[in-house]
Amino acid sequence: MSDEPTADDATVIVVGGGPAGLSAALFTAKNGLETTVFDTDETWMHKAHLFNYLGIGSVGGSEFMATARQQVDDFGVDRRQGEEVTAVSEAGDGFAVETEDGEYEADFVVLATGANRELAEDLGVAFTEEGVVDVGVDTETSVEGVYATGAMVRPEEWQAAISVGDGAAAGLNILTTVRGEHYHDFDVPADAERVFGDLVAE
Repeated sequence: MSDEPTADDATVIVVGGGPAGLSAALFTAKNGLETTVFDTDETWMHKAHLFNYLGIGSVGGSEFMATARQQVDDFGVDRRQGEEVTAVSEAGDGFAVETEDGEYEADFVVLATGANRELAEDLGVAFTEEGVVDVGVDTETSVEGVYATGAMVRPEEWQAAISVGDGAAAGLNILTTVRGEHYHDFDVPADAERVFGDLVAE
C-alpha cells in the first residue's frame, strides 16, 4: 500500500471472532483504530474448557468467549455477529471485504478463521509446504496489510493462548505501521483507574 493511513483514519477489519480475532480487535480498538469484527460464531472455544490458559484457573470456553466479546464491545469494536465474510480483495490502497449484507473498506485485514484458509487462498497469500499461511512473528502475510493468526498459520498448535498471542501481535504490528514507530501497549494501575474507575480489578 503506497499511502499509509494515519492514526486518525486507519480502519481494521477482523474476519473471525474467536480468541485470535478478538485479541487483535481489542488491541487496535483500545488504541484508537476503527475496528470491525465479522463473526459467525463457529469458534472451537464452545467445545473447550480452559485449564491451560495462564492466569485463569478454570473457565468454560463459552464463558470465556462471552467475557472476551464484552471486553471488545466495551472498547468500541463494531462486532457484526452472524454476518459472514464471503470475499476479501485488494482495492486501491486497501481492501474490500464483502459479506452477505454489503461491502466494506479497510486499510488492514486480520484473518482469524481457524483452519479455514479459503479467504487467504483467494487473496493469493503465500503458504508453507505444510499447507498453512506463511507468516513471520509479526503475523503479516505476503500481502502487505493482511495478517493471519491462530490455526491458519500453525498445522497443529491450536491453543487459545497461542491464538490470543497471535492476535495481539497482529494488532500491535498494525499499530506500529500506522504510528510509524514500534508501538507498545503497556498499561499501569493509574490507566486502569482512569478507564474503569471503581470497577478496576484488584
